Amino acid sequence: MRKWTAIIADDEENLRVGITGMLAKLWPELEIVGQAENGPDALSLFEKKAPDMAFLDIRMPGMSGVAVAKKISPRCKVVFITAYDQYAVQAFESEAVDYILKPATMERLQTTVSRLKKQLEAGTGPDHGRRDIEKIIQVLENRQAPDYLRLVKVKTGNDLRFVPVSEVIYFKAEDKYTVVRTPGHEFLIKTPIKELEERLDPKTFWRVHRGAIVNVDRIKVIKRSFTNQMMIGFDSTDGTIPVSRSYEHLFRH
Repeated sequence: MRKWTAIIADDEENLRVGITGMLAKLWPELEIVGQAENGPDALSLFEKKAPDMAFLDIRMPGMSGVAVAKKISPRCKVVFITAYDQYAVQAFESEAVDYILKPATMERLQTTVSRLKKQLEAGTGPDHGRRDIEKIIQVLENRQAPDYLRLVKVKTGNDLRFVPVSEVIYFKAEDKYTVVRTPGHEFLIKTPIKELEERLDPKTFWRVHRGAIVNVDRIKVIKRSFTNQMMIGFDSTDGTIPVSRSYEHLFRH
């Protein structure tokens, strides 16, 4: 019996580990041959491993899951991973391409596994589902523009305040909270970085670290530390934000 292979691409390590663990229980014969935390690495991993299927986060640094899918389909089965993108979910009208809604659950993944097994066991050729996935990719690329976050609700004492996101220099995870840094002020909110990333305009706010999102309009300088780590300096605060190596490519173009 042929052993099927897969790759998992998502910038959240916990999610990759979670899906890997659930797949090990639901489909022990499936071999996960690699994981990637951004789009370019996912594409490179596909070229090296030639897996039968790929689990791709729709929103990843460097290259979206949709862009990766355009390059690798229909050479392998694609399963998109999405947070709460209603337009993405509406695009999946057939079983040619499946999706997993975050947070991934055992029950939903069981449905995905059943669909994948059905397709693979049917022995469909490389052109099977080409039109379906091309249609879905087109819908995902041209979906209605999302309503990006414009105000951040913060508490100052007993009062509530609404801070325009245009005033935010950066968001930084700190213990169980997220720091919202503006010129002259620092607030704490409970919204996690990953959720903020999904709601902020990606043209203005870039995730540069597992625990940090910066407003690119507020960047003053990008430099290297004595350990050669890329650091971001801003025009309205003395604080700096480190850039993890997996996100450095954002500043090379």
